[in-house]
Amino acid sequence: MKKFSFTINGNQYDVEIKEVEDNIAQLEVNGTTYEVEIHQDVKKSKTPTLVRSEVPTKRQDSKIKKNISTTANVVKAPLPGNIIDILVSEGDEVKKGQKVLTYEAMKMENEVHAEKDGVVKSIKVAKGDSVLEGQELMEIA
Repeated sequence: MKKFSFTINGNQYDVEIKEVEDNIAQLEVNGTTYEVEIHQDVKKSKTPTLVRSEVPTKRQDSKIKKNISTTANVVKAPLPGNIIDILVSEGDEVKKGQKVLTYEAMKMENEVHAEKDGVVKSIKVAKGDSVLEGQELMEIA
């Protein structure tokens, strides 16, 4: 690392500092290696330490607010199939989870339920119709 020349009481010393770790240094004095303790404050690294700010957490007692839509909720076919039965008519009141129609898809009868409370605004299919996946079946407002 670094080389120094010292004269102590008339004697010449060639000192080479090999390694410094914390407050312990390895020195070579005139060809002989020594481990010495340095009696001074240990210098801190100039490399900054990454400090992240604390992530704020949500309070447990806060309530989640839902945006209530005033527009119609469109009921869509989850799979392609054929309409077997329509269990509601236009103008009927429906509750969330109520079965509104039955259709056959993949050789199985499937039920379609209302996703929210409301009134059936329009029915866009009839009994016996073939529907594609994602096709609008009815609107509930």
